[in-house]
Amino acid sequence: MATVSVGAYESNINQASLPEILADSLRCTLQHTSNPLPMAKGEITEVEPPSNVFSYSCKLGERATSDVIVRLRTVHGRDDWFYSHSEILCAKSKYFAVRLSDDWPTYHLLDSRNCVEVICIESDIDHHVNLLRMLYSNLEEPVGDMWHSVKNALGMLKVATKLGCDAIASKCALYLEAVPWEESEEEEILKALPAIMSSTHKLVAGLGAKVEPILARLQPVDTASIRNVFLSAVHMATLSESGSNNLEKLPSDLKVAAQEQVEYMLEEDDDAPLLIADDNLKAELKKHFLKLYGEFKDGLSALVTNSIPENLEVAEKAILEKISDLVWAWRMLPQVGLISDFVELWVEASSDVTLALNSDKLRDAFWNTKLHVVEITATVLKAVGYGNVILTANKRTQLVKVWLPFICETKPILDTLFAGEKIAMEMDMDLCQSIENALVSLVLSLPSVDQAEILADWLRWDHARFPDLSEAFEVWCFRTKAAKRRLSIETPKSANAISSGGIS
Repeated sequence: MATVSVGAYESNINQASLPEILADSLRCTLQHTSNPLPMAKGEITEVEPPSNVFSYSCKLGERATSDVIVRLRTVHGRDDWFYSHSEILCAKSKYFAVRLSDDWPTYHLLDSRNCVEVICIESDIDHHVNLLRMLYSNLEEPVGDMWHSVKNALGMLKVATKLGCDAIASKCALYLEAVPWEESEEEEILKALPAIMSSTHKLVAGLGAKVEPILARLQPVDTASIRNVFLSAVHMATLSESGSNNLEKLPSDLKVAAQEQVEYMLEEDDDAPLLIADDNLKAELKKHFLKLYGEFKDGLSALVTNSIPENLEVAEKAILEKISDLVWAWRMLPQVGLISDFVELWVEASSDVTLALNSDKLRDAFWNTKLHVVEITATVLKAVGYGNVILTANKRTQLVKVWLPFICETKPILDTLFAGEKIAMEMDMDLCQSIENALVSLVLSLPSVDQAEILADWLRWDHARFPDLSEAFEVWCFRTKAAKRRLSIETPKSANAISSGGIS
């Protein structure tokens, strides 16, 4: 049998079976006549469109008035015949118009009817049936009444494109552009649409412009818009609960979401960062982060200089919020090229911060705040200790002398409080290891005399177990003992004698 067919194409869309579609969506009845015509195997006789849409006087499957058979076949042997009308098919489908033209050979199957065969995969056969039904419907009806889901509309769009049904394809595109998508549906759309938009096939000509708006929500955004969203997100990520004028209380999940998305925008993963900080953006961020830093420092100073607040817990909450925002901001600094500026600031403020936290008013309080201060200091120690930020020897020495005793004294107390469930956070293993490694590297970068003073003090402390500077001590001993030999300095005979002095 010589028939005309269009090839199958790949699809991952699974849809209900044809019998279910016919049972739920298509009312099938036999066309009774005084001399009924014989029915072919697999024939679907009369299919009426839904009652809420306009239909032609003749119906899909109306055998008596049909002059063409559309034969839907699958490679698995499914073979359904639809008695159709060439006038309707040709008016709404470029494919059928070509196949039923005088210039194309066709085969008279039954009762002088032409047969057009369409090959399709099993999962898409229902979309083909729906498309044939739509050819007999009023396409001026509201779009939402025609589709039931993104999956159905996308399947119909692919079939409409394949058969050159521009009006139906346009309706599908209009629907898909307007409705929300699930993540899996979005991936399916991304697979299907680019091929339609880039196709040069004559049946698809002109559809690209109609389909393109579907992808509008996925298009890249200009730099100015990204920058605007980024700065707004930074503002939300560091917005104080007490400073929020429009909300009785800032939802914590909104603030956390803003922080996470700011980090994601700056992160380099499978895709490049969403934006790179230029001088203008750096200036904006520096201004914002300096404000945070100033608020923390001023708040801490006020607690020390003013009388003790009646409610110390409320006072700590205000300071804790500011230092928590600073901890997050410090994670962003290297990615926006501002780490050097704020390391300098932290080194300069180190003495004031530690004096305030060790003052009589705060010595036995504000442990959560002290933990966050240690977290920021760990970031500074890493930046300086590994040479990412260059400071003079005097500033490096000051950094170690100020923070080493503070960390040594604070950690055992934090461990005890955490074990007793008095605080919610602890100095975990990663933080401790980071501090220890950075301090070893930093101490070994100092002049040997400064190393000697720091190591001597460290060895006298009861809590010398953390941070463990044994590696720095060993290197100092080797360097000191071999210094004159390695530097070719002659040693007087009496120079090795150690003057007597008590060990305190």
